[in-house]
Amino acid sequence: METYAHQWWFLVLVGLVILVGLLGIIVPILPGVILIFGAIAVWAFVEGGATAWTVFAVSTAFLVLSGIIKYTWPGRKMKDAGVSNRALFVGAVLGIVGFFVIPVIGLFVGFVLGVYLSELQRLRENQQAWQTTVHALKGVGLSMLIELFGALLATGVWVIGAIVA
Repeated sequence: METYAHQWWFLVLVGLVILVGLLGIIVPILPGVILIFGAIAVWAFVEGGATAWTVFAVSTAFLVLSGIIKYTWPGRKMKDAGVSNRALFVGAVLGIVGFFVIPVIGLFVGFVLGVYLSELQRLRENQQAWQTTVHALKGVGLSMLIELFGALLATGVWVIGAIVA
């Protein structure tokens, strides 16, 4: 008799949770990395064996490493470009408010508006405030790409492990 881990519906379910996690990275409504980590952890626990736990360890390493890089590299680039921490905080707060005022796109609109208004108040010049806002957006985009890359690597490791196991 085959275990749950070898049944097609279990692999499809794990794959769907991973897919939702990947979408959660692109549209930051769901905790994407946590969903991916959890799905692979459940698969490894149910599958058992050296291959499954190796897949889990390598996937976890990719997720953790991309998480560390996502906060350090873009943050340094934004700091070098002159984006203030206060602007990022105000952008995050208005992004959260915007998410509830204008579903889904309000997060983006609120973030941009928050960073721009904060930088306009600090710099007192429209052009510089907008340039700083653009740098903040590039930093956030780079952060998302790094997180997505790590998640895709983890997903690829899981797919290979699911085939091999």
